[in-house]
Amino acid sequence: MAEPRVLTFGCRLNAFESEVMRGHAAAAGLADAVIVNTCAVTAEAERQARQAIRKARREHPGARIVVTGCAAQIGPDAFAAMPEVDHVLGNAEKLNADSFRRLAGGAPRVLVDDIMAVRETAGHLIAGFAGRARAFVRVQQGCDHRCTFCIIPYGRGPSRSVPVEQVVAEVRALVETGTAEAVLTGVDLTAYGADLPGRPGLGALVRRLLDEVPGLPRLRLSSLDPVEVDDELLRLVGDEARLMPHLHLSLQAGDDLILKRMKRRHSRADAVALCARLRRVRPDIVFGADLIAGFPTESEAMFERSLGLIEDCGLAFLHVFPYSARAGTPAARMPQLAPGLRRERAARLRAAGAAARRRYLAGRRGTAAAVLVETSEADGARGHSEHFAAVRLDGPARPGEIVTARITGVAGDELIGRRAA
Repeated sequence: MAEPRVLTFGCRLNAFESEVMRGHAAAAGLADAVIVNTCAVTAEAERQARQAIRKARREHPGARIVVTGCAAQIGPDAFAAMPEVDHVLGNAEKLNADSFRRLAGGAPRVLVDDIMAVRETAGHLIAGFAGRARAFVRVQQGCDHRCTFCIIPYGRGPSRSVPVEQVVAEVRALVETGTAEAVLTGVDLTAYGADLPGRPGLGALVRRLLDEVPGLPRLRLSSLDPVEVDDELLRLVGDEARLMPHLHLSLQAGDDLILKRMKRRHSRADAVALCARLRRVRPDIVFGADLIAGFPTESEAMFERSLGLIEDCGLAFLHVFPYSARAGTPAARMPQLAPGLRRERAARLRAAGAAARRRYLAGRRGTAAAVLVETSEADGARGHSEHFAAVRLDGPARPGEIVTARITGVAGDELIGRRAA
């Protein structure tokens, strides 16, 4: 049976929501639809989405093109004005099965309501992620913070959490369909539970999942705000082997004045101390981080302090963004750096991050890795280690299987592993 095509941009949360929409659209009989799930983090992300929309129309002239996601929520009229677009859905509407039934029956061109009025986030039980041994599980939505560079709260609305029991039920269902690794995700994941009765934190949620879904082999967390990592989560990182030793931190910068101008809630020292504390309880842990280059007013000395975070925190996997001014944010009204300087600093950060990644991968030679197999190809199976390093095995393996491999070398950004006998 034909399924709608879904083009996903941006974060892991969007990846989860794309699977929800795929199911809703198929159930509504929209097999011919192309759904474009946009991102609004940067102007480049929006440009790529527009490019994808035009390409989708050229390649699928008879398809119904539906645009949704953060960029569509924030600027619905701009997307509705594109001749290639048939419908624009808001971020709340895209997760409602009735929205897709309305599209099939002839809904208005734009279905976008006030996201700031949404107060609940329902769990969505999905059968799994097609062709994947790993599944993203949305446990939190929206954000109550107002970082000066970020437009996302206006696309996602206020922070709201999926009740613990619903998360447990979803993960249990995924395990029953063969998912070997669940990735908890949200807009502000570490804010989880503040709006629920009893205010259970992220640590409490992780504890319940590990206790009540013993058949889940691996649990992974997406991006964490360093100031919100609770003591229970820290204990679990040290005590629970099924909680993967890889954390991605939302650091953004390494200079205290820039962090203050960003309206971040942590200092440089907080970030370094958290990484040290986590490494004490889990010595093999590896860190990734988001960093912004060329934020307004950033001097060379300020940038150098961000660059120094790579070594001071022991970062191995970086996501680097040249600062992108978003209309309506306070940072867009600050003194801007020249675009060329932003790009140059981003390139320097990426180069330093690539060198750190190469050092980390080289240090894995001779070690054992538990590899979650995701694909099996002619040149061997591929997957990710518990540290989220990409691994290519020297022989076939079944997707969804977790195999022990001896790391024998490095090829580009991949580790090469020999499956243990």
